[in-house]
Amino acid sequence: MTETTTRVSPLKKRTLRVKASKLGIQANVNPNNRHYEALMAMSDEDLMSQFQMGTVEAFDILVSRYKDPLTNYIYRFLGDMKECEDLLQETFLRVYRNRHSYRRIAKYSTWLYTIAGNLARSEYRKRKRRRLYSLQSVNRDDEEYEVEIPDETFSPDKHAESTIQDHFIQEALAQIPEEFREVVVLRDVQQLAYEEIADITGLPMGTVKSRINRGRTKLQALLKDIYTPSSDD
Repeated sequence: MTETTTRVSPLKKRTLRVKASKLGIQANVNPNNRHYEALMAMSDEDLMSQFQMGTVEAFDILVSRYKDPLTNYIYRFLGDMKECEDLLQETFLRVYRNRHSYRRIAKYSTWLYTIAGNLARSEYRKRKRRRLYSLQSVNRDDEEYEVEIPDETFSPDKHAESTIQDHFIQEALAQIPEEFREVVVLRDVQQLAYEEIADITGLPMGTVKSRINRGRTKLQALLKDIYTPSSDD
């Protein structure tokens, strides 16, 4: 059985430096030594075990693995790059502070996305209560909602087209309800398995699949010209 899906493009790479040193931790990372090479070959869960035992380099490697995916996730959820950077920093700070509460019965990525998701949901609801969160209507002045996302292989024409599409994608995501937006981003941007999304959100599997399908339908209606249908096993 196949399902119709829509492609939400990930953000182009930004330079976001979230390192142990910025969290008040002193790490001496030397990519050329054998110890570091051994750490690089480890799974996320093994790196967390090393970090729990005091190997700070393991934390830096985990940050480098997940800072870009988490940036995509938080930004697609909130639509605010400055807030995204703040929450990214806070997410890894909580990983550092709560590292001893992590247990290997859960995947590290599930634990990490749960922390980031809780922070993003809290911020979104806080904005909603204070009526400060804008749905970024497409009728707003360009200067007010422009988010510059540099392309490492810069081409003026491609950059302009990509930036415009990215704005409209974010506009559409902002206009669908939170419960649909979160699961669509986790599935279509982060490409997480349904089981992991269920663990992160605390929702039954059937609810996760239903919300993803409903969210995709809403996005397709908003972005017929941007989204490209594909098959998803």
